[in-house]
Amino acid sequence: MTATQETARSAFGALETPEPLPAPEIEARAGALLAQLDLEEKITLMYGDVSFWSGLVEMLSHPKEFWVAGVVPRLGLPGIRFSDGPRGVCLEGATTFPVAMARGATWDPALEERVGDVIGKELRALGGNLFGGVCINLLRHPAWGRAQESYGEDPWLLGEMGAALVRGVQLHTMACAKHYALNSMENARFSVDVTVDPRALHEIYLPHFKRVVDEGVASVMSSYNSVNGEWCGQNRTLLTEILKEMWGFKGFVVTDWILGMRDAYKAALAGQDLEMPFRMHFWQHLRNLVAEGKVPVERIDDAALRMIRQQVRFAQGRDPKVYSREIVGCEAHRSLARTVAQKSIVLLKNEGGLLPLTQGARVAVLGRLADLPNTGDRGSSNTRPAYVVTPLQGLRAALGEDAVLHDDGLDPARAAQVARQADVALVVVGYTHEDEGEYIPPDMLSRLPELLPPPTPEEAPIAQGMAQMAPQAGQAFAGQSVGFSPGGDRASLTLRPDDEALIAAVAAANPRTVVAIMSGSAVIIEGWRASVPAILMLWYPGMEGGHALADILLGHANPGGKLPFVVPKSADDLPFFDRDATAITYDLWHGYRKLERDGVAPAFPFGFGLSYTTFGLSDLRLERDALGSADTLRATVTVTNNGDRAGDEVVQLYVAACESRVERAPKELKAFARVSLAPGESRQVTLAVPTANLAYYDVEMGWVVEPGRYVAIVGRHSLDAEALRAEFSIA
Repeated sequence: MTATQETARSAFGALETPEPLPAPEIEARAGALLAQLDLEEKITLMYGDVSFWSGLVEMLSHPKEFWVAGVVPRLGLPGIRFSDGPRGVCLEGATTFPVAMARGATWDPALEERVGDVIGKELRALGGNLFGGVCINLLRHPAWGRAQESYGEDPWLLGEMGAALVRGVQLHTMACAKHYALNSMENARFSVDVTVDPRALHEIYLPHFKRVVDEGVASVMSSYNSVNGEWCGQNRTLLTEILKEMWGFKGFVVTDWILGMRDAYKAALAGQDLEMPFRMHFWQHLRNLVAEGKVPVERIDDAALRMIRQQVRFAQGRDPKVYSREIVGCEAHRSLARTVAQKSIVLLKNEGGLLPLTQGARVAVLGRLADLPNTGDRGSSNTRPAYVVTPLQGLRAALGEDAVLHDDGLDPARAAQVARQADVALVVVGYTHEDEGEYIPPDMLSRLPELLPPPTPEEAPIAQGMAQMAPQAGQAFAGQSVGFSPGGDRASLTLRPDDEALIAAVAAANPRTVVAIMSGSAVIIEGWRASVPAILMLWYPGMEGGHALADILLGHANPGGKLPFVVPKSADDLPFFDRDATAITYDLWHGYRKLERDGVAPAFPFGFGLSYTTFGLSDLRLERDALGSADTLRATVTVTNNGDRAGDEVVQLYVAACESRVERAPKELKAFARVSLAPGESRQVTLAVPTANLAYYDVEMGWVVEPGRYVAIVGRHSLDAEALRAEFSIA
């Protein structure tokens, strides 16, 4: 066996067997292993293997390879070997995909499953066994700093894309879904208490988590924030009553890092299984809590069994030869990253058919982001690819050096002069990790000293040194080096003033101007969108993003991305957002639901995106127009490519409840399908919606499927004037 294969085997160690085992056998093996552990070993499974103060030094010194917990060498238990995400494995040389929000814009679960397959395979090849990058927090407001790590504003889209990533990753290793729950703010995540009523909780903020639980996700990470007065990491309603009892979750719950729980007694009884990544509250207090009878041994057994069960489950039926080190960042995986970036780009405007560019066009590529490797946040989701293709590099590779001019855009007048020399000007604007991303308060260590474990005598100098360098130590909480950037929630939803000034100058100099926006969520562009003929969302497009952008601009690939959120004309149209809030209420209303309810026209609707071809929808038929409460709505529609280019359309099914006794959104997304069609090709698409998915949540009765009249609306986006409609009833 080669050294690389041996490394791969270490992900699950002695548990690994080449043949898959049936579920009863997995359960039996897990139970047998649990029976061989003494109480001390079981408790040891419930916290990270690294001492707190020396672990902080390790964080500050260099990026961590894996965060490990629960190794039991005498039984061959490999423990948890965690690496983060979600745009790829956060290890040297692994493939960097576009951020999750960009992948949400593909509206393509099959493609996302392929992304997960690569991530899971690369993680296991590198020796890891738990991928912590299935981020499915809902985008409540576009200012959220970590919006880029999730898939969008709609629970159904989030659930389907998250489930697809889980399926792909778990072909090879364990996946962890995060952050459970209602974590849609960044700067205040360590301090905010979110108040939410049961209906909004179950209808808007939890369905996507239940979806990945139903998909069999191995682990769920609790979030930092508080919900209805209790921290999520020790919130019994969330962790036990809903997740484990109501939904039947068989995996394990892991805390977010360091401040993910604050009280060992509360957390243990609430259903927290694993405190990561350091020896903190469980390490200090759990033994005494069990000895005193405050935490029953059965709770310890349950937590230990949950972690052992998943290790046994994912050790089975995989061939170690598949996981050689050579697959990490290989050509096939990089090619997929390019395909994903192509399919994620959303064409928002294309007046006069400016795009695709004509053969032989001379292009000026302008802006401070035009030649900057810009793959997204540099917090816990940071990746380390072998290279990053910038927009400038992508255009030069496609057109040749002589056909591409460049200016960094720092002087708008100079950039305008360069633009005049070209047939087309491409302005690359937007954000970087300095504008949005993970945020660690620089005084974090000094804020909550009572939550930090006492140093050992050997660690006392370390603790004293950390106190003297609190800003740098605070930055370490994200698991990155001192270079961890400020990020955080956005202060503004518009571009930087210098970006808008650059657009104005270039557009005045060259009327054939294309603007490409790099961002993790919606950008308000009302100040300049009328002045340019073409606009596209490039997102943070991954290591192959520059090539993908060139493919789209030159027509080698046809844009088919669709917005996974609504783009408003004004921030006033959005829910209240205070990035420093200590208390906030979440309700049913955000995104396209809120704007349509309020009668406010967006700049671009949810699900919107243009193509270089045109599509038509026709012949909407319902299999049945009278349904029972346990039936399934099946809607069939014909999709036709009416143009002369191959392309993709996303067929979107919304449902409106016409006679509800409770307030509902005017319509809600309930199914979708991305369809690839040749020029002139037609295809029938059937979308299925169990009527249970049309229920609302009642605090007394649970999920209620109301009898009455409904409308199925099939279109190309949420406000499609040409959408097809068909009424049906539920008895």
